Amino acid sequence: MSSLGIFDKTARVLEKTLDLRLQKQQVIASNIANAETPGYSPAKLEFEKQLQGAVGRGDSKMIATHKSHFPVSGTNLDKVQGQVIRTPDRSGLGDGNNVSVDQEMIDLAENQIMYEAATQMLNKKMGLLKYVAQDGR
Repeated sequence: MSSLGIFDKTARVLEKTLDLRLQKQQVIASNIANAETPGYSPAKLEFEKQLQGAVGRGDSKMIATHKSHFPVSGTNLDKVQGQVIRTPDRSGLGDGNNVSVDQEMIDLAENQIMYEAATQMLNKKMGLLKYVAQDGR
């Protein structure tokens, strides 16, 4: 999508968000599928802070102060991959599997809602581009 050059920063962020939400869905599904596997440590994909940093939602923001400066880009979206964090069972009880199916189902529902919200926002952006391309018809 971004190779055409007509999409703004918001569309690129939404595209990256959808990719990361899909990966998170796969991690959660893997946790649920392995809920009965002895010794399985559940995984969690964390990407929100990386994405915020790439978008430039930090305390400091770089700006170009002269027209001959290199363009400042707060987004480095291609580098945002997320981080898979495993939580091993340290309780010493049971079979070493600490997957909570209830918690995974909550995470699954939340991720699905966030995915659908990003999809709706991207559809609105595409609708605006279509409107402009058709000269407002």
